[in-house]
Amino acid sequence: MDEKDLLAERFQADRTHLKAVAYRMLGSLSEAEDAVQEAWIKLSRSDIDDVRNLSGWLTTVVGRVCLDMLRSRASRREDPLEYFVPDPLVRGAEGTTRDPEEEALLTDSVGLALLVVLETLGPAERLAFVLHDMFAVSFDEIAPIVDRSPAAARQLASRARRRVQGAAPAAAPDIARQRQVVDAFMAASHGGDFEGLLAVLDPDVVLRVDGGKALAAASGLVRGAEAVVNQALMYARFRRDYRKVLVNGAPGIVSYVDGRLFGLMAFTVVDERIVQMQIIADPDRMAALGVPALDD
Repeated sequence: MDEKDLLAERFQADRTHLKAVAYRMLGSLSEAEDAVQEAWIKLSRSDIDDVRNLSGWLTTVVGRVCLDMLRSRASRREDPLEYFVPDPLVRGAEGTTRDPEEEALLTDSVGLALLVVLETLGPAERLAFVLHDMFAVSFDEIAPIVDRSPAAARQLASRARRRVQGAAPAAAPDIARQRQVVDAFMAASHGGDFEGLLAVLDPDVVLRVDGGKALAAASGLVRGAEAVVNQALMYARFRRDYRKVLVNGAPGIVSYVDGRLFGLMAFTVVDERIVQMQIIADPDRMAALGVPALDD
C-alpha cells in the first residue's frame, strides 16, 4: 500500500464522523458531503508529517470549511428562516436505511428541532457550539478557526447554548411511547376529532411548514394548539395514505396523495404531548432526500 492509499484509508476511517460534524454545522446532507470532500482535497495537498492527531486535524478542517459555507450562505440567503426545515434523516419505521453511512449517522442522531434552532445561530456561534458541545473539541482548538481567543470562543458557545436550551425541547427518550402519541394524533386527524387532537398537543405547540421554492405559498409558522388543530384537519382532507418512518431518530410520517409524495412530518414529543411539528411539503426536495415513495 503506497502513501496515498494509506492516507485515503485513514481518511475513510474518519469519514462518517466528519459527515456528522458537517451535517450538524450545515443542516444539509448534500452540503455536508461537499464539506467532507473538500476536507479530503485539503488533506491530500497538505504535509501532515507533524500532525499527531489526524482525526482532530480533520475535524478542525471540516469546521473551517463549514464556517466558510455558512458565511457564504448567510450573505445570499433569501428564504425566511422561520419557515425553513433542515434536511431530515429518514428511515423506515423498522429502523433501517439503505445507506450504511447514513445508518451510522443515525446512531448518534440530532433531533430536527435542534437543527432548526442551530439555523438561527450566527456562523461562529454555531461552530463553537457544535464542535465543543457535540464533539468535545477544546476552545484552544476552536479559537483559531473563528479568529478569537479561547475565552471569546467559550463565550460564543455559551451564548449558543442558552439559545438552544430555550428553544429546542428535549424529546422523551421512549420512542415507543412517542410513537403512541403520534399514532393518536394521526387517528384523531383522520377522524376529524378536534378534542382528540387537543388532547395530544401541548397548548403552546409550534408547527413549521416548509414548502420550499416549489410550494412557497404553503410555507408558514403556526403557534398554539387550536390553530395547529385547524391546520391538521385541513391537511387531513388531502392526505389519503401515510407511512410511519423515523425522522432523525424520532417518530415521523410520510403522507401521500394519489400515490405521490405529499408531506414529511416530524414530531417532538415531551411529557406525552406534541410540542413541535416540522413539515416538508416540497415533493421535489423530499424525492431528492430519498424519502420513500408509497411503493418502495
